[in-house]
Amino acid sequence: MSSLRSADPALRAYFKRHRLLDVYETLLCGVFIMCPEDPLKFLEEKIREIMEKGLDSILWDTCIDSSLRPKLKRISETYLHILFGLNDEQLMTDELCGKAWNFYSKNLKKVYFQEWMQYCLLRKNSRALVKRKMAVAAAHYDTRITRVVVQKWRAWVQFRKELTALAAMRIQKVFNDSLHKIILKAWHAEAQSSAKTKAYFERLVKGDQEEYFDKQDDVQYSSTSETVKDEISNIPEKAVLQIFHYINLIDLARCAQVSRTWMLLTQASSIWTDIDFSSVKHKMQDKTLINILKKWRPYVVRLNLRGCSSLHWPSFKSISECKNLQDLNVSECQGLNDESMRLISEGCPALLYLNLSYTDITNGTLRLLSRSFSNLQYLSLAYCRKFTDKGLQYLGSGKGCHKLIYLDLSGCIQISVDGFRYIANSCSEIKHLVINDMPTLTDKCIQALVEKCQQIMSVVFLDSPHLSDVAFKALAECKLVKVRIEGNNRITDLSFKLMSKSCPQIKHIYMADCQKITDVSLKTISPLKYILVLNLADCVRISDAGLRSFLEGSSGTKLRELNLTNCIHVTDASLMKIAQRCHNLTYLNMRYCESVTDAGIEALGNMTSLISIDISGTTVSDMKFCQGAKDLEYCDVSYCFQLTNETVKALAFNCHQLTSLNIAGCHKMTDLCVQYLSGVCHYLHFLDISGCIYLTDKTLKYLWKGCTQLRILKMLYCRNITK
Repeated sequence: MSSLRSADPALRAYFKRHRLLDVYETLLCGVFIMCPEDPLKFLEEKIREIMEKGLDSILWDTCIDSSLRPKLKRISETYLHILFGLNDEQLMTDELCGKAWNFYSKNLKKVYFQEWMQYCLLRKNSRALVKRKMAVAAAHYDTRITRVVVQKWRAWVQFRKELTALAAMRIQKVFNDSLHKIILKAWHAEAQSSAKTKAYFERLVKGDQEEYFDKQDDVQYSSTSETVKDEISNIPEKAVLQIFHYINLIDLARCAQVSRTWMLLTQASSIWTDIDFSSVKHKMQDKTLINILKKWRPYVVRLNLRGCSSLHWPSFKSISECKNLQDLNVSECQGLNDESMRLISEGCPALLYLNLSYTDITNGTLRLLSRSFSNLQYLSLAYCRKFTDKGLQYLGSGKGCHKLIYLDLSGCIQISVDGFRYIANSCSEIKHLVINDMPTLTDKCIQALVEKCQQIMSVVFLDSPHLSDVAFKALAECKLVKVRIEGNNRITDLSFKLMSKSCPQIKHIYMADCQKITDVSLKTISPLKYILVLNLADCVRISDAGLRSFLEGSSGTKLRELNLTNCIHVTDASLMKIAQRCHNLTYLNMRYCESVTDAGIEALGNMTSLISIDISGTTVSDMKFCQGAKDLEYCDVSYCFQLTNETVKALAFNCHQLTSLNIAGCHKMTDLCVQYLSGVCHYLHFLDISGCIYLTDKTLKYLWKGCTQLRILKMLYCRNITK
């Protein structure tokens, strides 16, 4: 019996039930290991032992002596199962053969495919290596060629530089000679002017000035009657056009009536590129505006309609036809509404600057801005209180106002934290932010805005009392250059510390009426190198110690503007330090600094860079503080009760360029001080003599004759001046 695979299943079940397979395994293993001389007898004995012990005790080594028992079986169970045909589960079928063949084929294909991939990658890497080598070779070749070209070009440039230096040296020699001649002529003219001024003051002392004025009038009248000459006609046309560019529309119309030449000049297109109607806002009507824009609309680039409250829909329709308009100011135009803005948005897509302050626009206009003005860079919504946070959300829809760099939200108290968050999401490129007169502005608003707007350089928060150092901590991450805050009692020295640490490029610091700022703030910002403007007006805790630390710092010699109004603890020591260190200072305000005396003001006399000075409300007397300030243009000494005519005499004698003077409340002034001014200060535009009770009608006579360019004259409470 070679196999029982084809035997009766009952027989095979019989073999399994009586464990004949285990019996045969035990006997065969015993025969193989023991190798008895009489196998039949050996088998007979072992069968009897199995019968005695029972089938449950059968093991494969039961018939083997303990001394000869191997560790491994000599006959495998698989072999016996095959022999007796009991391995039904291991029968080989066609399906199993097919699966085996498929498995073998897939493995073989996988091996071949992997080898083929390796070969392809090797070919690809080889080609890439060759390509890189060729690129390096080409770059090396280009570099060699460029080097040769640069060397030749360098030699040519060197030759040209030598020729230019030789020519410059010759030109410089000619220039120096000409400059010396001009300096000598200017010195000669200045000496003559000084001699005339000195003679003028000597005549005033002698008391014959009135006769001098009468003689001058007679000479002027006689010379005018003898020859009449039109000197304006000799002015070049370019200069006349430039002058016409700065005058308002009414004056321009009058100039057109002077002559045919001027009428033609007033029709030049260059004059009408920038039209300012704000100077005639009370006279502007729809018809006038429409007629002007109809004629010049192709050339109009900038249009200012501030305060033109009489304009209505026809005017805005005419504005929409100015296709090249880039700058539009419709502030305080009461006739402007969403429909008017729709017309403008359809016709003026090139707008860069748009001022909508003090108008009644709503969310509809903000939606138009995002759709039509994708290039808008400057936007003012100041005091527009009819739009909501939803309108600000529209700024990010459509094309969006993503190029906006300047935004003015002053007085828009309806904006919440969500509104500022919408602005941050829509206009992340903002650099200049103005939010004045907004008592609802809080630290959370600034934090929400700065979260996305990281490029802010300039902030202005006037009359926003609820901001604190927390807002500045957020703003410090923006690398600020300009800061303006006024009327805040929550900002402390910590804000200055944050600016000093995070804003090394800051140039403009305006912290007026911030009561918690002390000298520590000035010591903190003293290492900053680029501060040009410092305004600490009404910061009453500032004293000489803090100013000394700042002025001795890196920005002391670069400072141009300094305002210490009402800093009552600042004394003459600070003024002396200012005169010593601030060689570039042009604007100085020491208004109502009660501790400042003549000694400190006299130290300022050598500051030749000063253009404007305000020492009103101080206790100074007649000191010659302006001897060195020959370029002084603005001077305010109002309510300095100790000043007399000598102060004005010194001003008039030394400061010929003076354009604005305020001596209001200086009750010791007389007509003589005005006589000094009228004789020398011919460029005076503004004069305030209110409260000078000793001035008489002679003052007006002197001003009328000497100060021909005077535009503004204030003379309240001058009881000796009659009607």
